[in-house]
Amino acid sequence: VYKYSCLSAGLGPGSRPLLLGGGSSTDRIGFAGFDGNSGFLVGLGSFFEGSGAGSNFSAGHDKATMQNLNDRLAAYLEKVRSLEITNGQLEQKIRDWHSSSFGGQAKDYSPYFKTISELQDKIFAVSMDNSRILMQIDNTKLATNDFHVKYEHEMAMRKSVEADIAGLRKLLDEMTLVRADLEMQIEGLKEELIYLKNNHKEVGGKEQLNHSVSGSVNVEVDAAPQEDLAKVLEDMRAQYETFAGKNHRDMENWYKNKSDDLNKQVTMETEALQTSKTEIGSLKKTLHTLEIELQSLLTALDKTLAETNGQYGAQLIQLQDIINKLEGELVQVRQDMERQGNEYKMLLNVKTRLEMEIAEYRRLLEGDFSISKCGSFISGNITSHSVLKVIISSICLGILITECLCPFPIEIRIDDMQ
Repeated sequence: VYKYSCLSAGLGPGSRPLLLGGGSSTDRIGFAGFDGNSGFLVGLGSFFEGSGAGSNFSAGHDKATMQNLNDRLAAYLEKVRSLEITNGQLEQKIRDWHSSSFGGQAKDYSPYFKTISELQDKIFAVSMDNSRILMQIDNTKLATNDFHVKYEHEMAMRKSVEADIAGLRKLLDEMTLVRADLEMQIEGLKEELIYLKNNHKEVGGKEQLNHSVSGSVNVEVDAAPQEDLAKVLEDMRAQYETFAGKNHRDMENWYKNKSDDLNKQVTMETEALQTSKTEIGSLKKTLHTLEIELQSLLTALDKTLAETNGQYGAQLIQLQDIINKLEGELVQVRQDMERQGNEYKMLLNVKTRLEMEIAEYRRLLEGDFSISKCGSFISGNITSHSVLKVIISSICLGILITECLCPFPIEIRIDDMQ
C-alpha cells in the first residue's frame, strides 16, 4: 500500500499550470500556484499506471464537504466578478483623470505666445531704431571728416595768403628804402643847387667889384651863352619829383589793391572757417547726444532682455517642473495600470481554473474520476492496493480560504515502479 498526498504550495512566476483532462488513456489533475497577493492551488500528487479503464473513486466520499467547497467556489467567483467591476471602475477613473489632466484642463499658453510676439516686435523696432541711429552717426562722422578736410584746405590757403602778404610787405619795405634813397638824393641835389646859387652870387659880386676898381673897361668877348643851371636843376628836380610821385602813386595803388584783395580773401576765409567751426561744434554736440541716446537704448534693451530672459526662464523652469511631475504621475499611473492588468489577468486565470475545477468537481460528483499513467514519475508492472488522500486548499489574495482532506479509496494496479 502506497500513500501519496498532494499539498498546497505557490509556484514561481514562470510556472505552467497542469491541464485538466487529457487523451483517451490518461486523465491528469493539477493546478499551478500564483505569485503575488492572490493564488489558488489544489493538487493531486500521485501518478499511477493503470490497466483497462483505470480506477474509480468509491461512492463513500463526503458529499457535504464537496458541496461546501462548491459554495465557497461560487462565492469566490462572485468576488472575482466584483473585483472585475471594481477594476473597470478604476480604469474609467484613470481615463477620466488622464483626459482631465492632459485634455480639457490643459494650460493655455497662447497669452504667453502673444506677449513673446509683442516683445519680439518691440525688439525688432528698437533694433531698426538702433540701426538708423548708427547710420546717422556714420553720416555725421563722414560729414565731420569732410569738414576736417575742408578746414585743412582752408588753413593751407590761409598760410599761402599769409606768405604772399609777408612777401608784399618785404617788397613794400624795399620800395620804402628806395623812396628814402631818392629823397636823400633829392635833398643832396637841393643842397648842391643852393651851393651853386651862392657860388654864382659870389662870382657876380667879385666881377662887379673888379669892374668898379679897374674903371670903365669894356671887354667884349665872343663866347657861347652859358646854360641856366637853376633851370636845369629845376627841370631835373621836376622830372625826379614827377617820376617819384608816379612811382609812389603806382605803388600805393598796387599795394592798396593787393591789400584790399587780401583783406577780402582773408575775410571770406575767416567767415568760412568760423562757419566750419560752428558746424563742427554743432555736429559734435549732435554726435554726443546720439551716442548718449544709443547708450541709453542699449542699456534699456539689455535690461529688458535680461528681465525677459529671467521671467521666461522662471516660467520654463516651472513648466519643466510641472512636466516632470506629470511624467512621474503618468509613469505611476502606467505602473498602476500594468499592476492592475497583471492582477486582472491573474484573476481571469484563477476564474478560468476555478470554472475548470467546478466542471471537474461536477464530473467527480457524478462518479467519473480516474487517474492513470504519468511516465515522468512512475512506470512498470506493479500490482498493489492503495488509498489516495487528497488535500484540497484554496488560497485567495494570500489568505487560506479552506483546506480539507478527502479520502478516496482507489484500487490501483502497479506492475513495476522505478
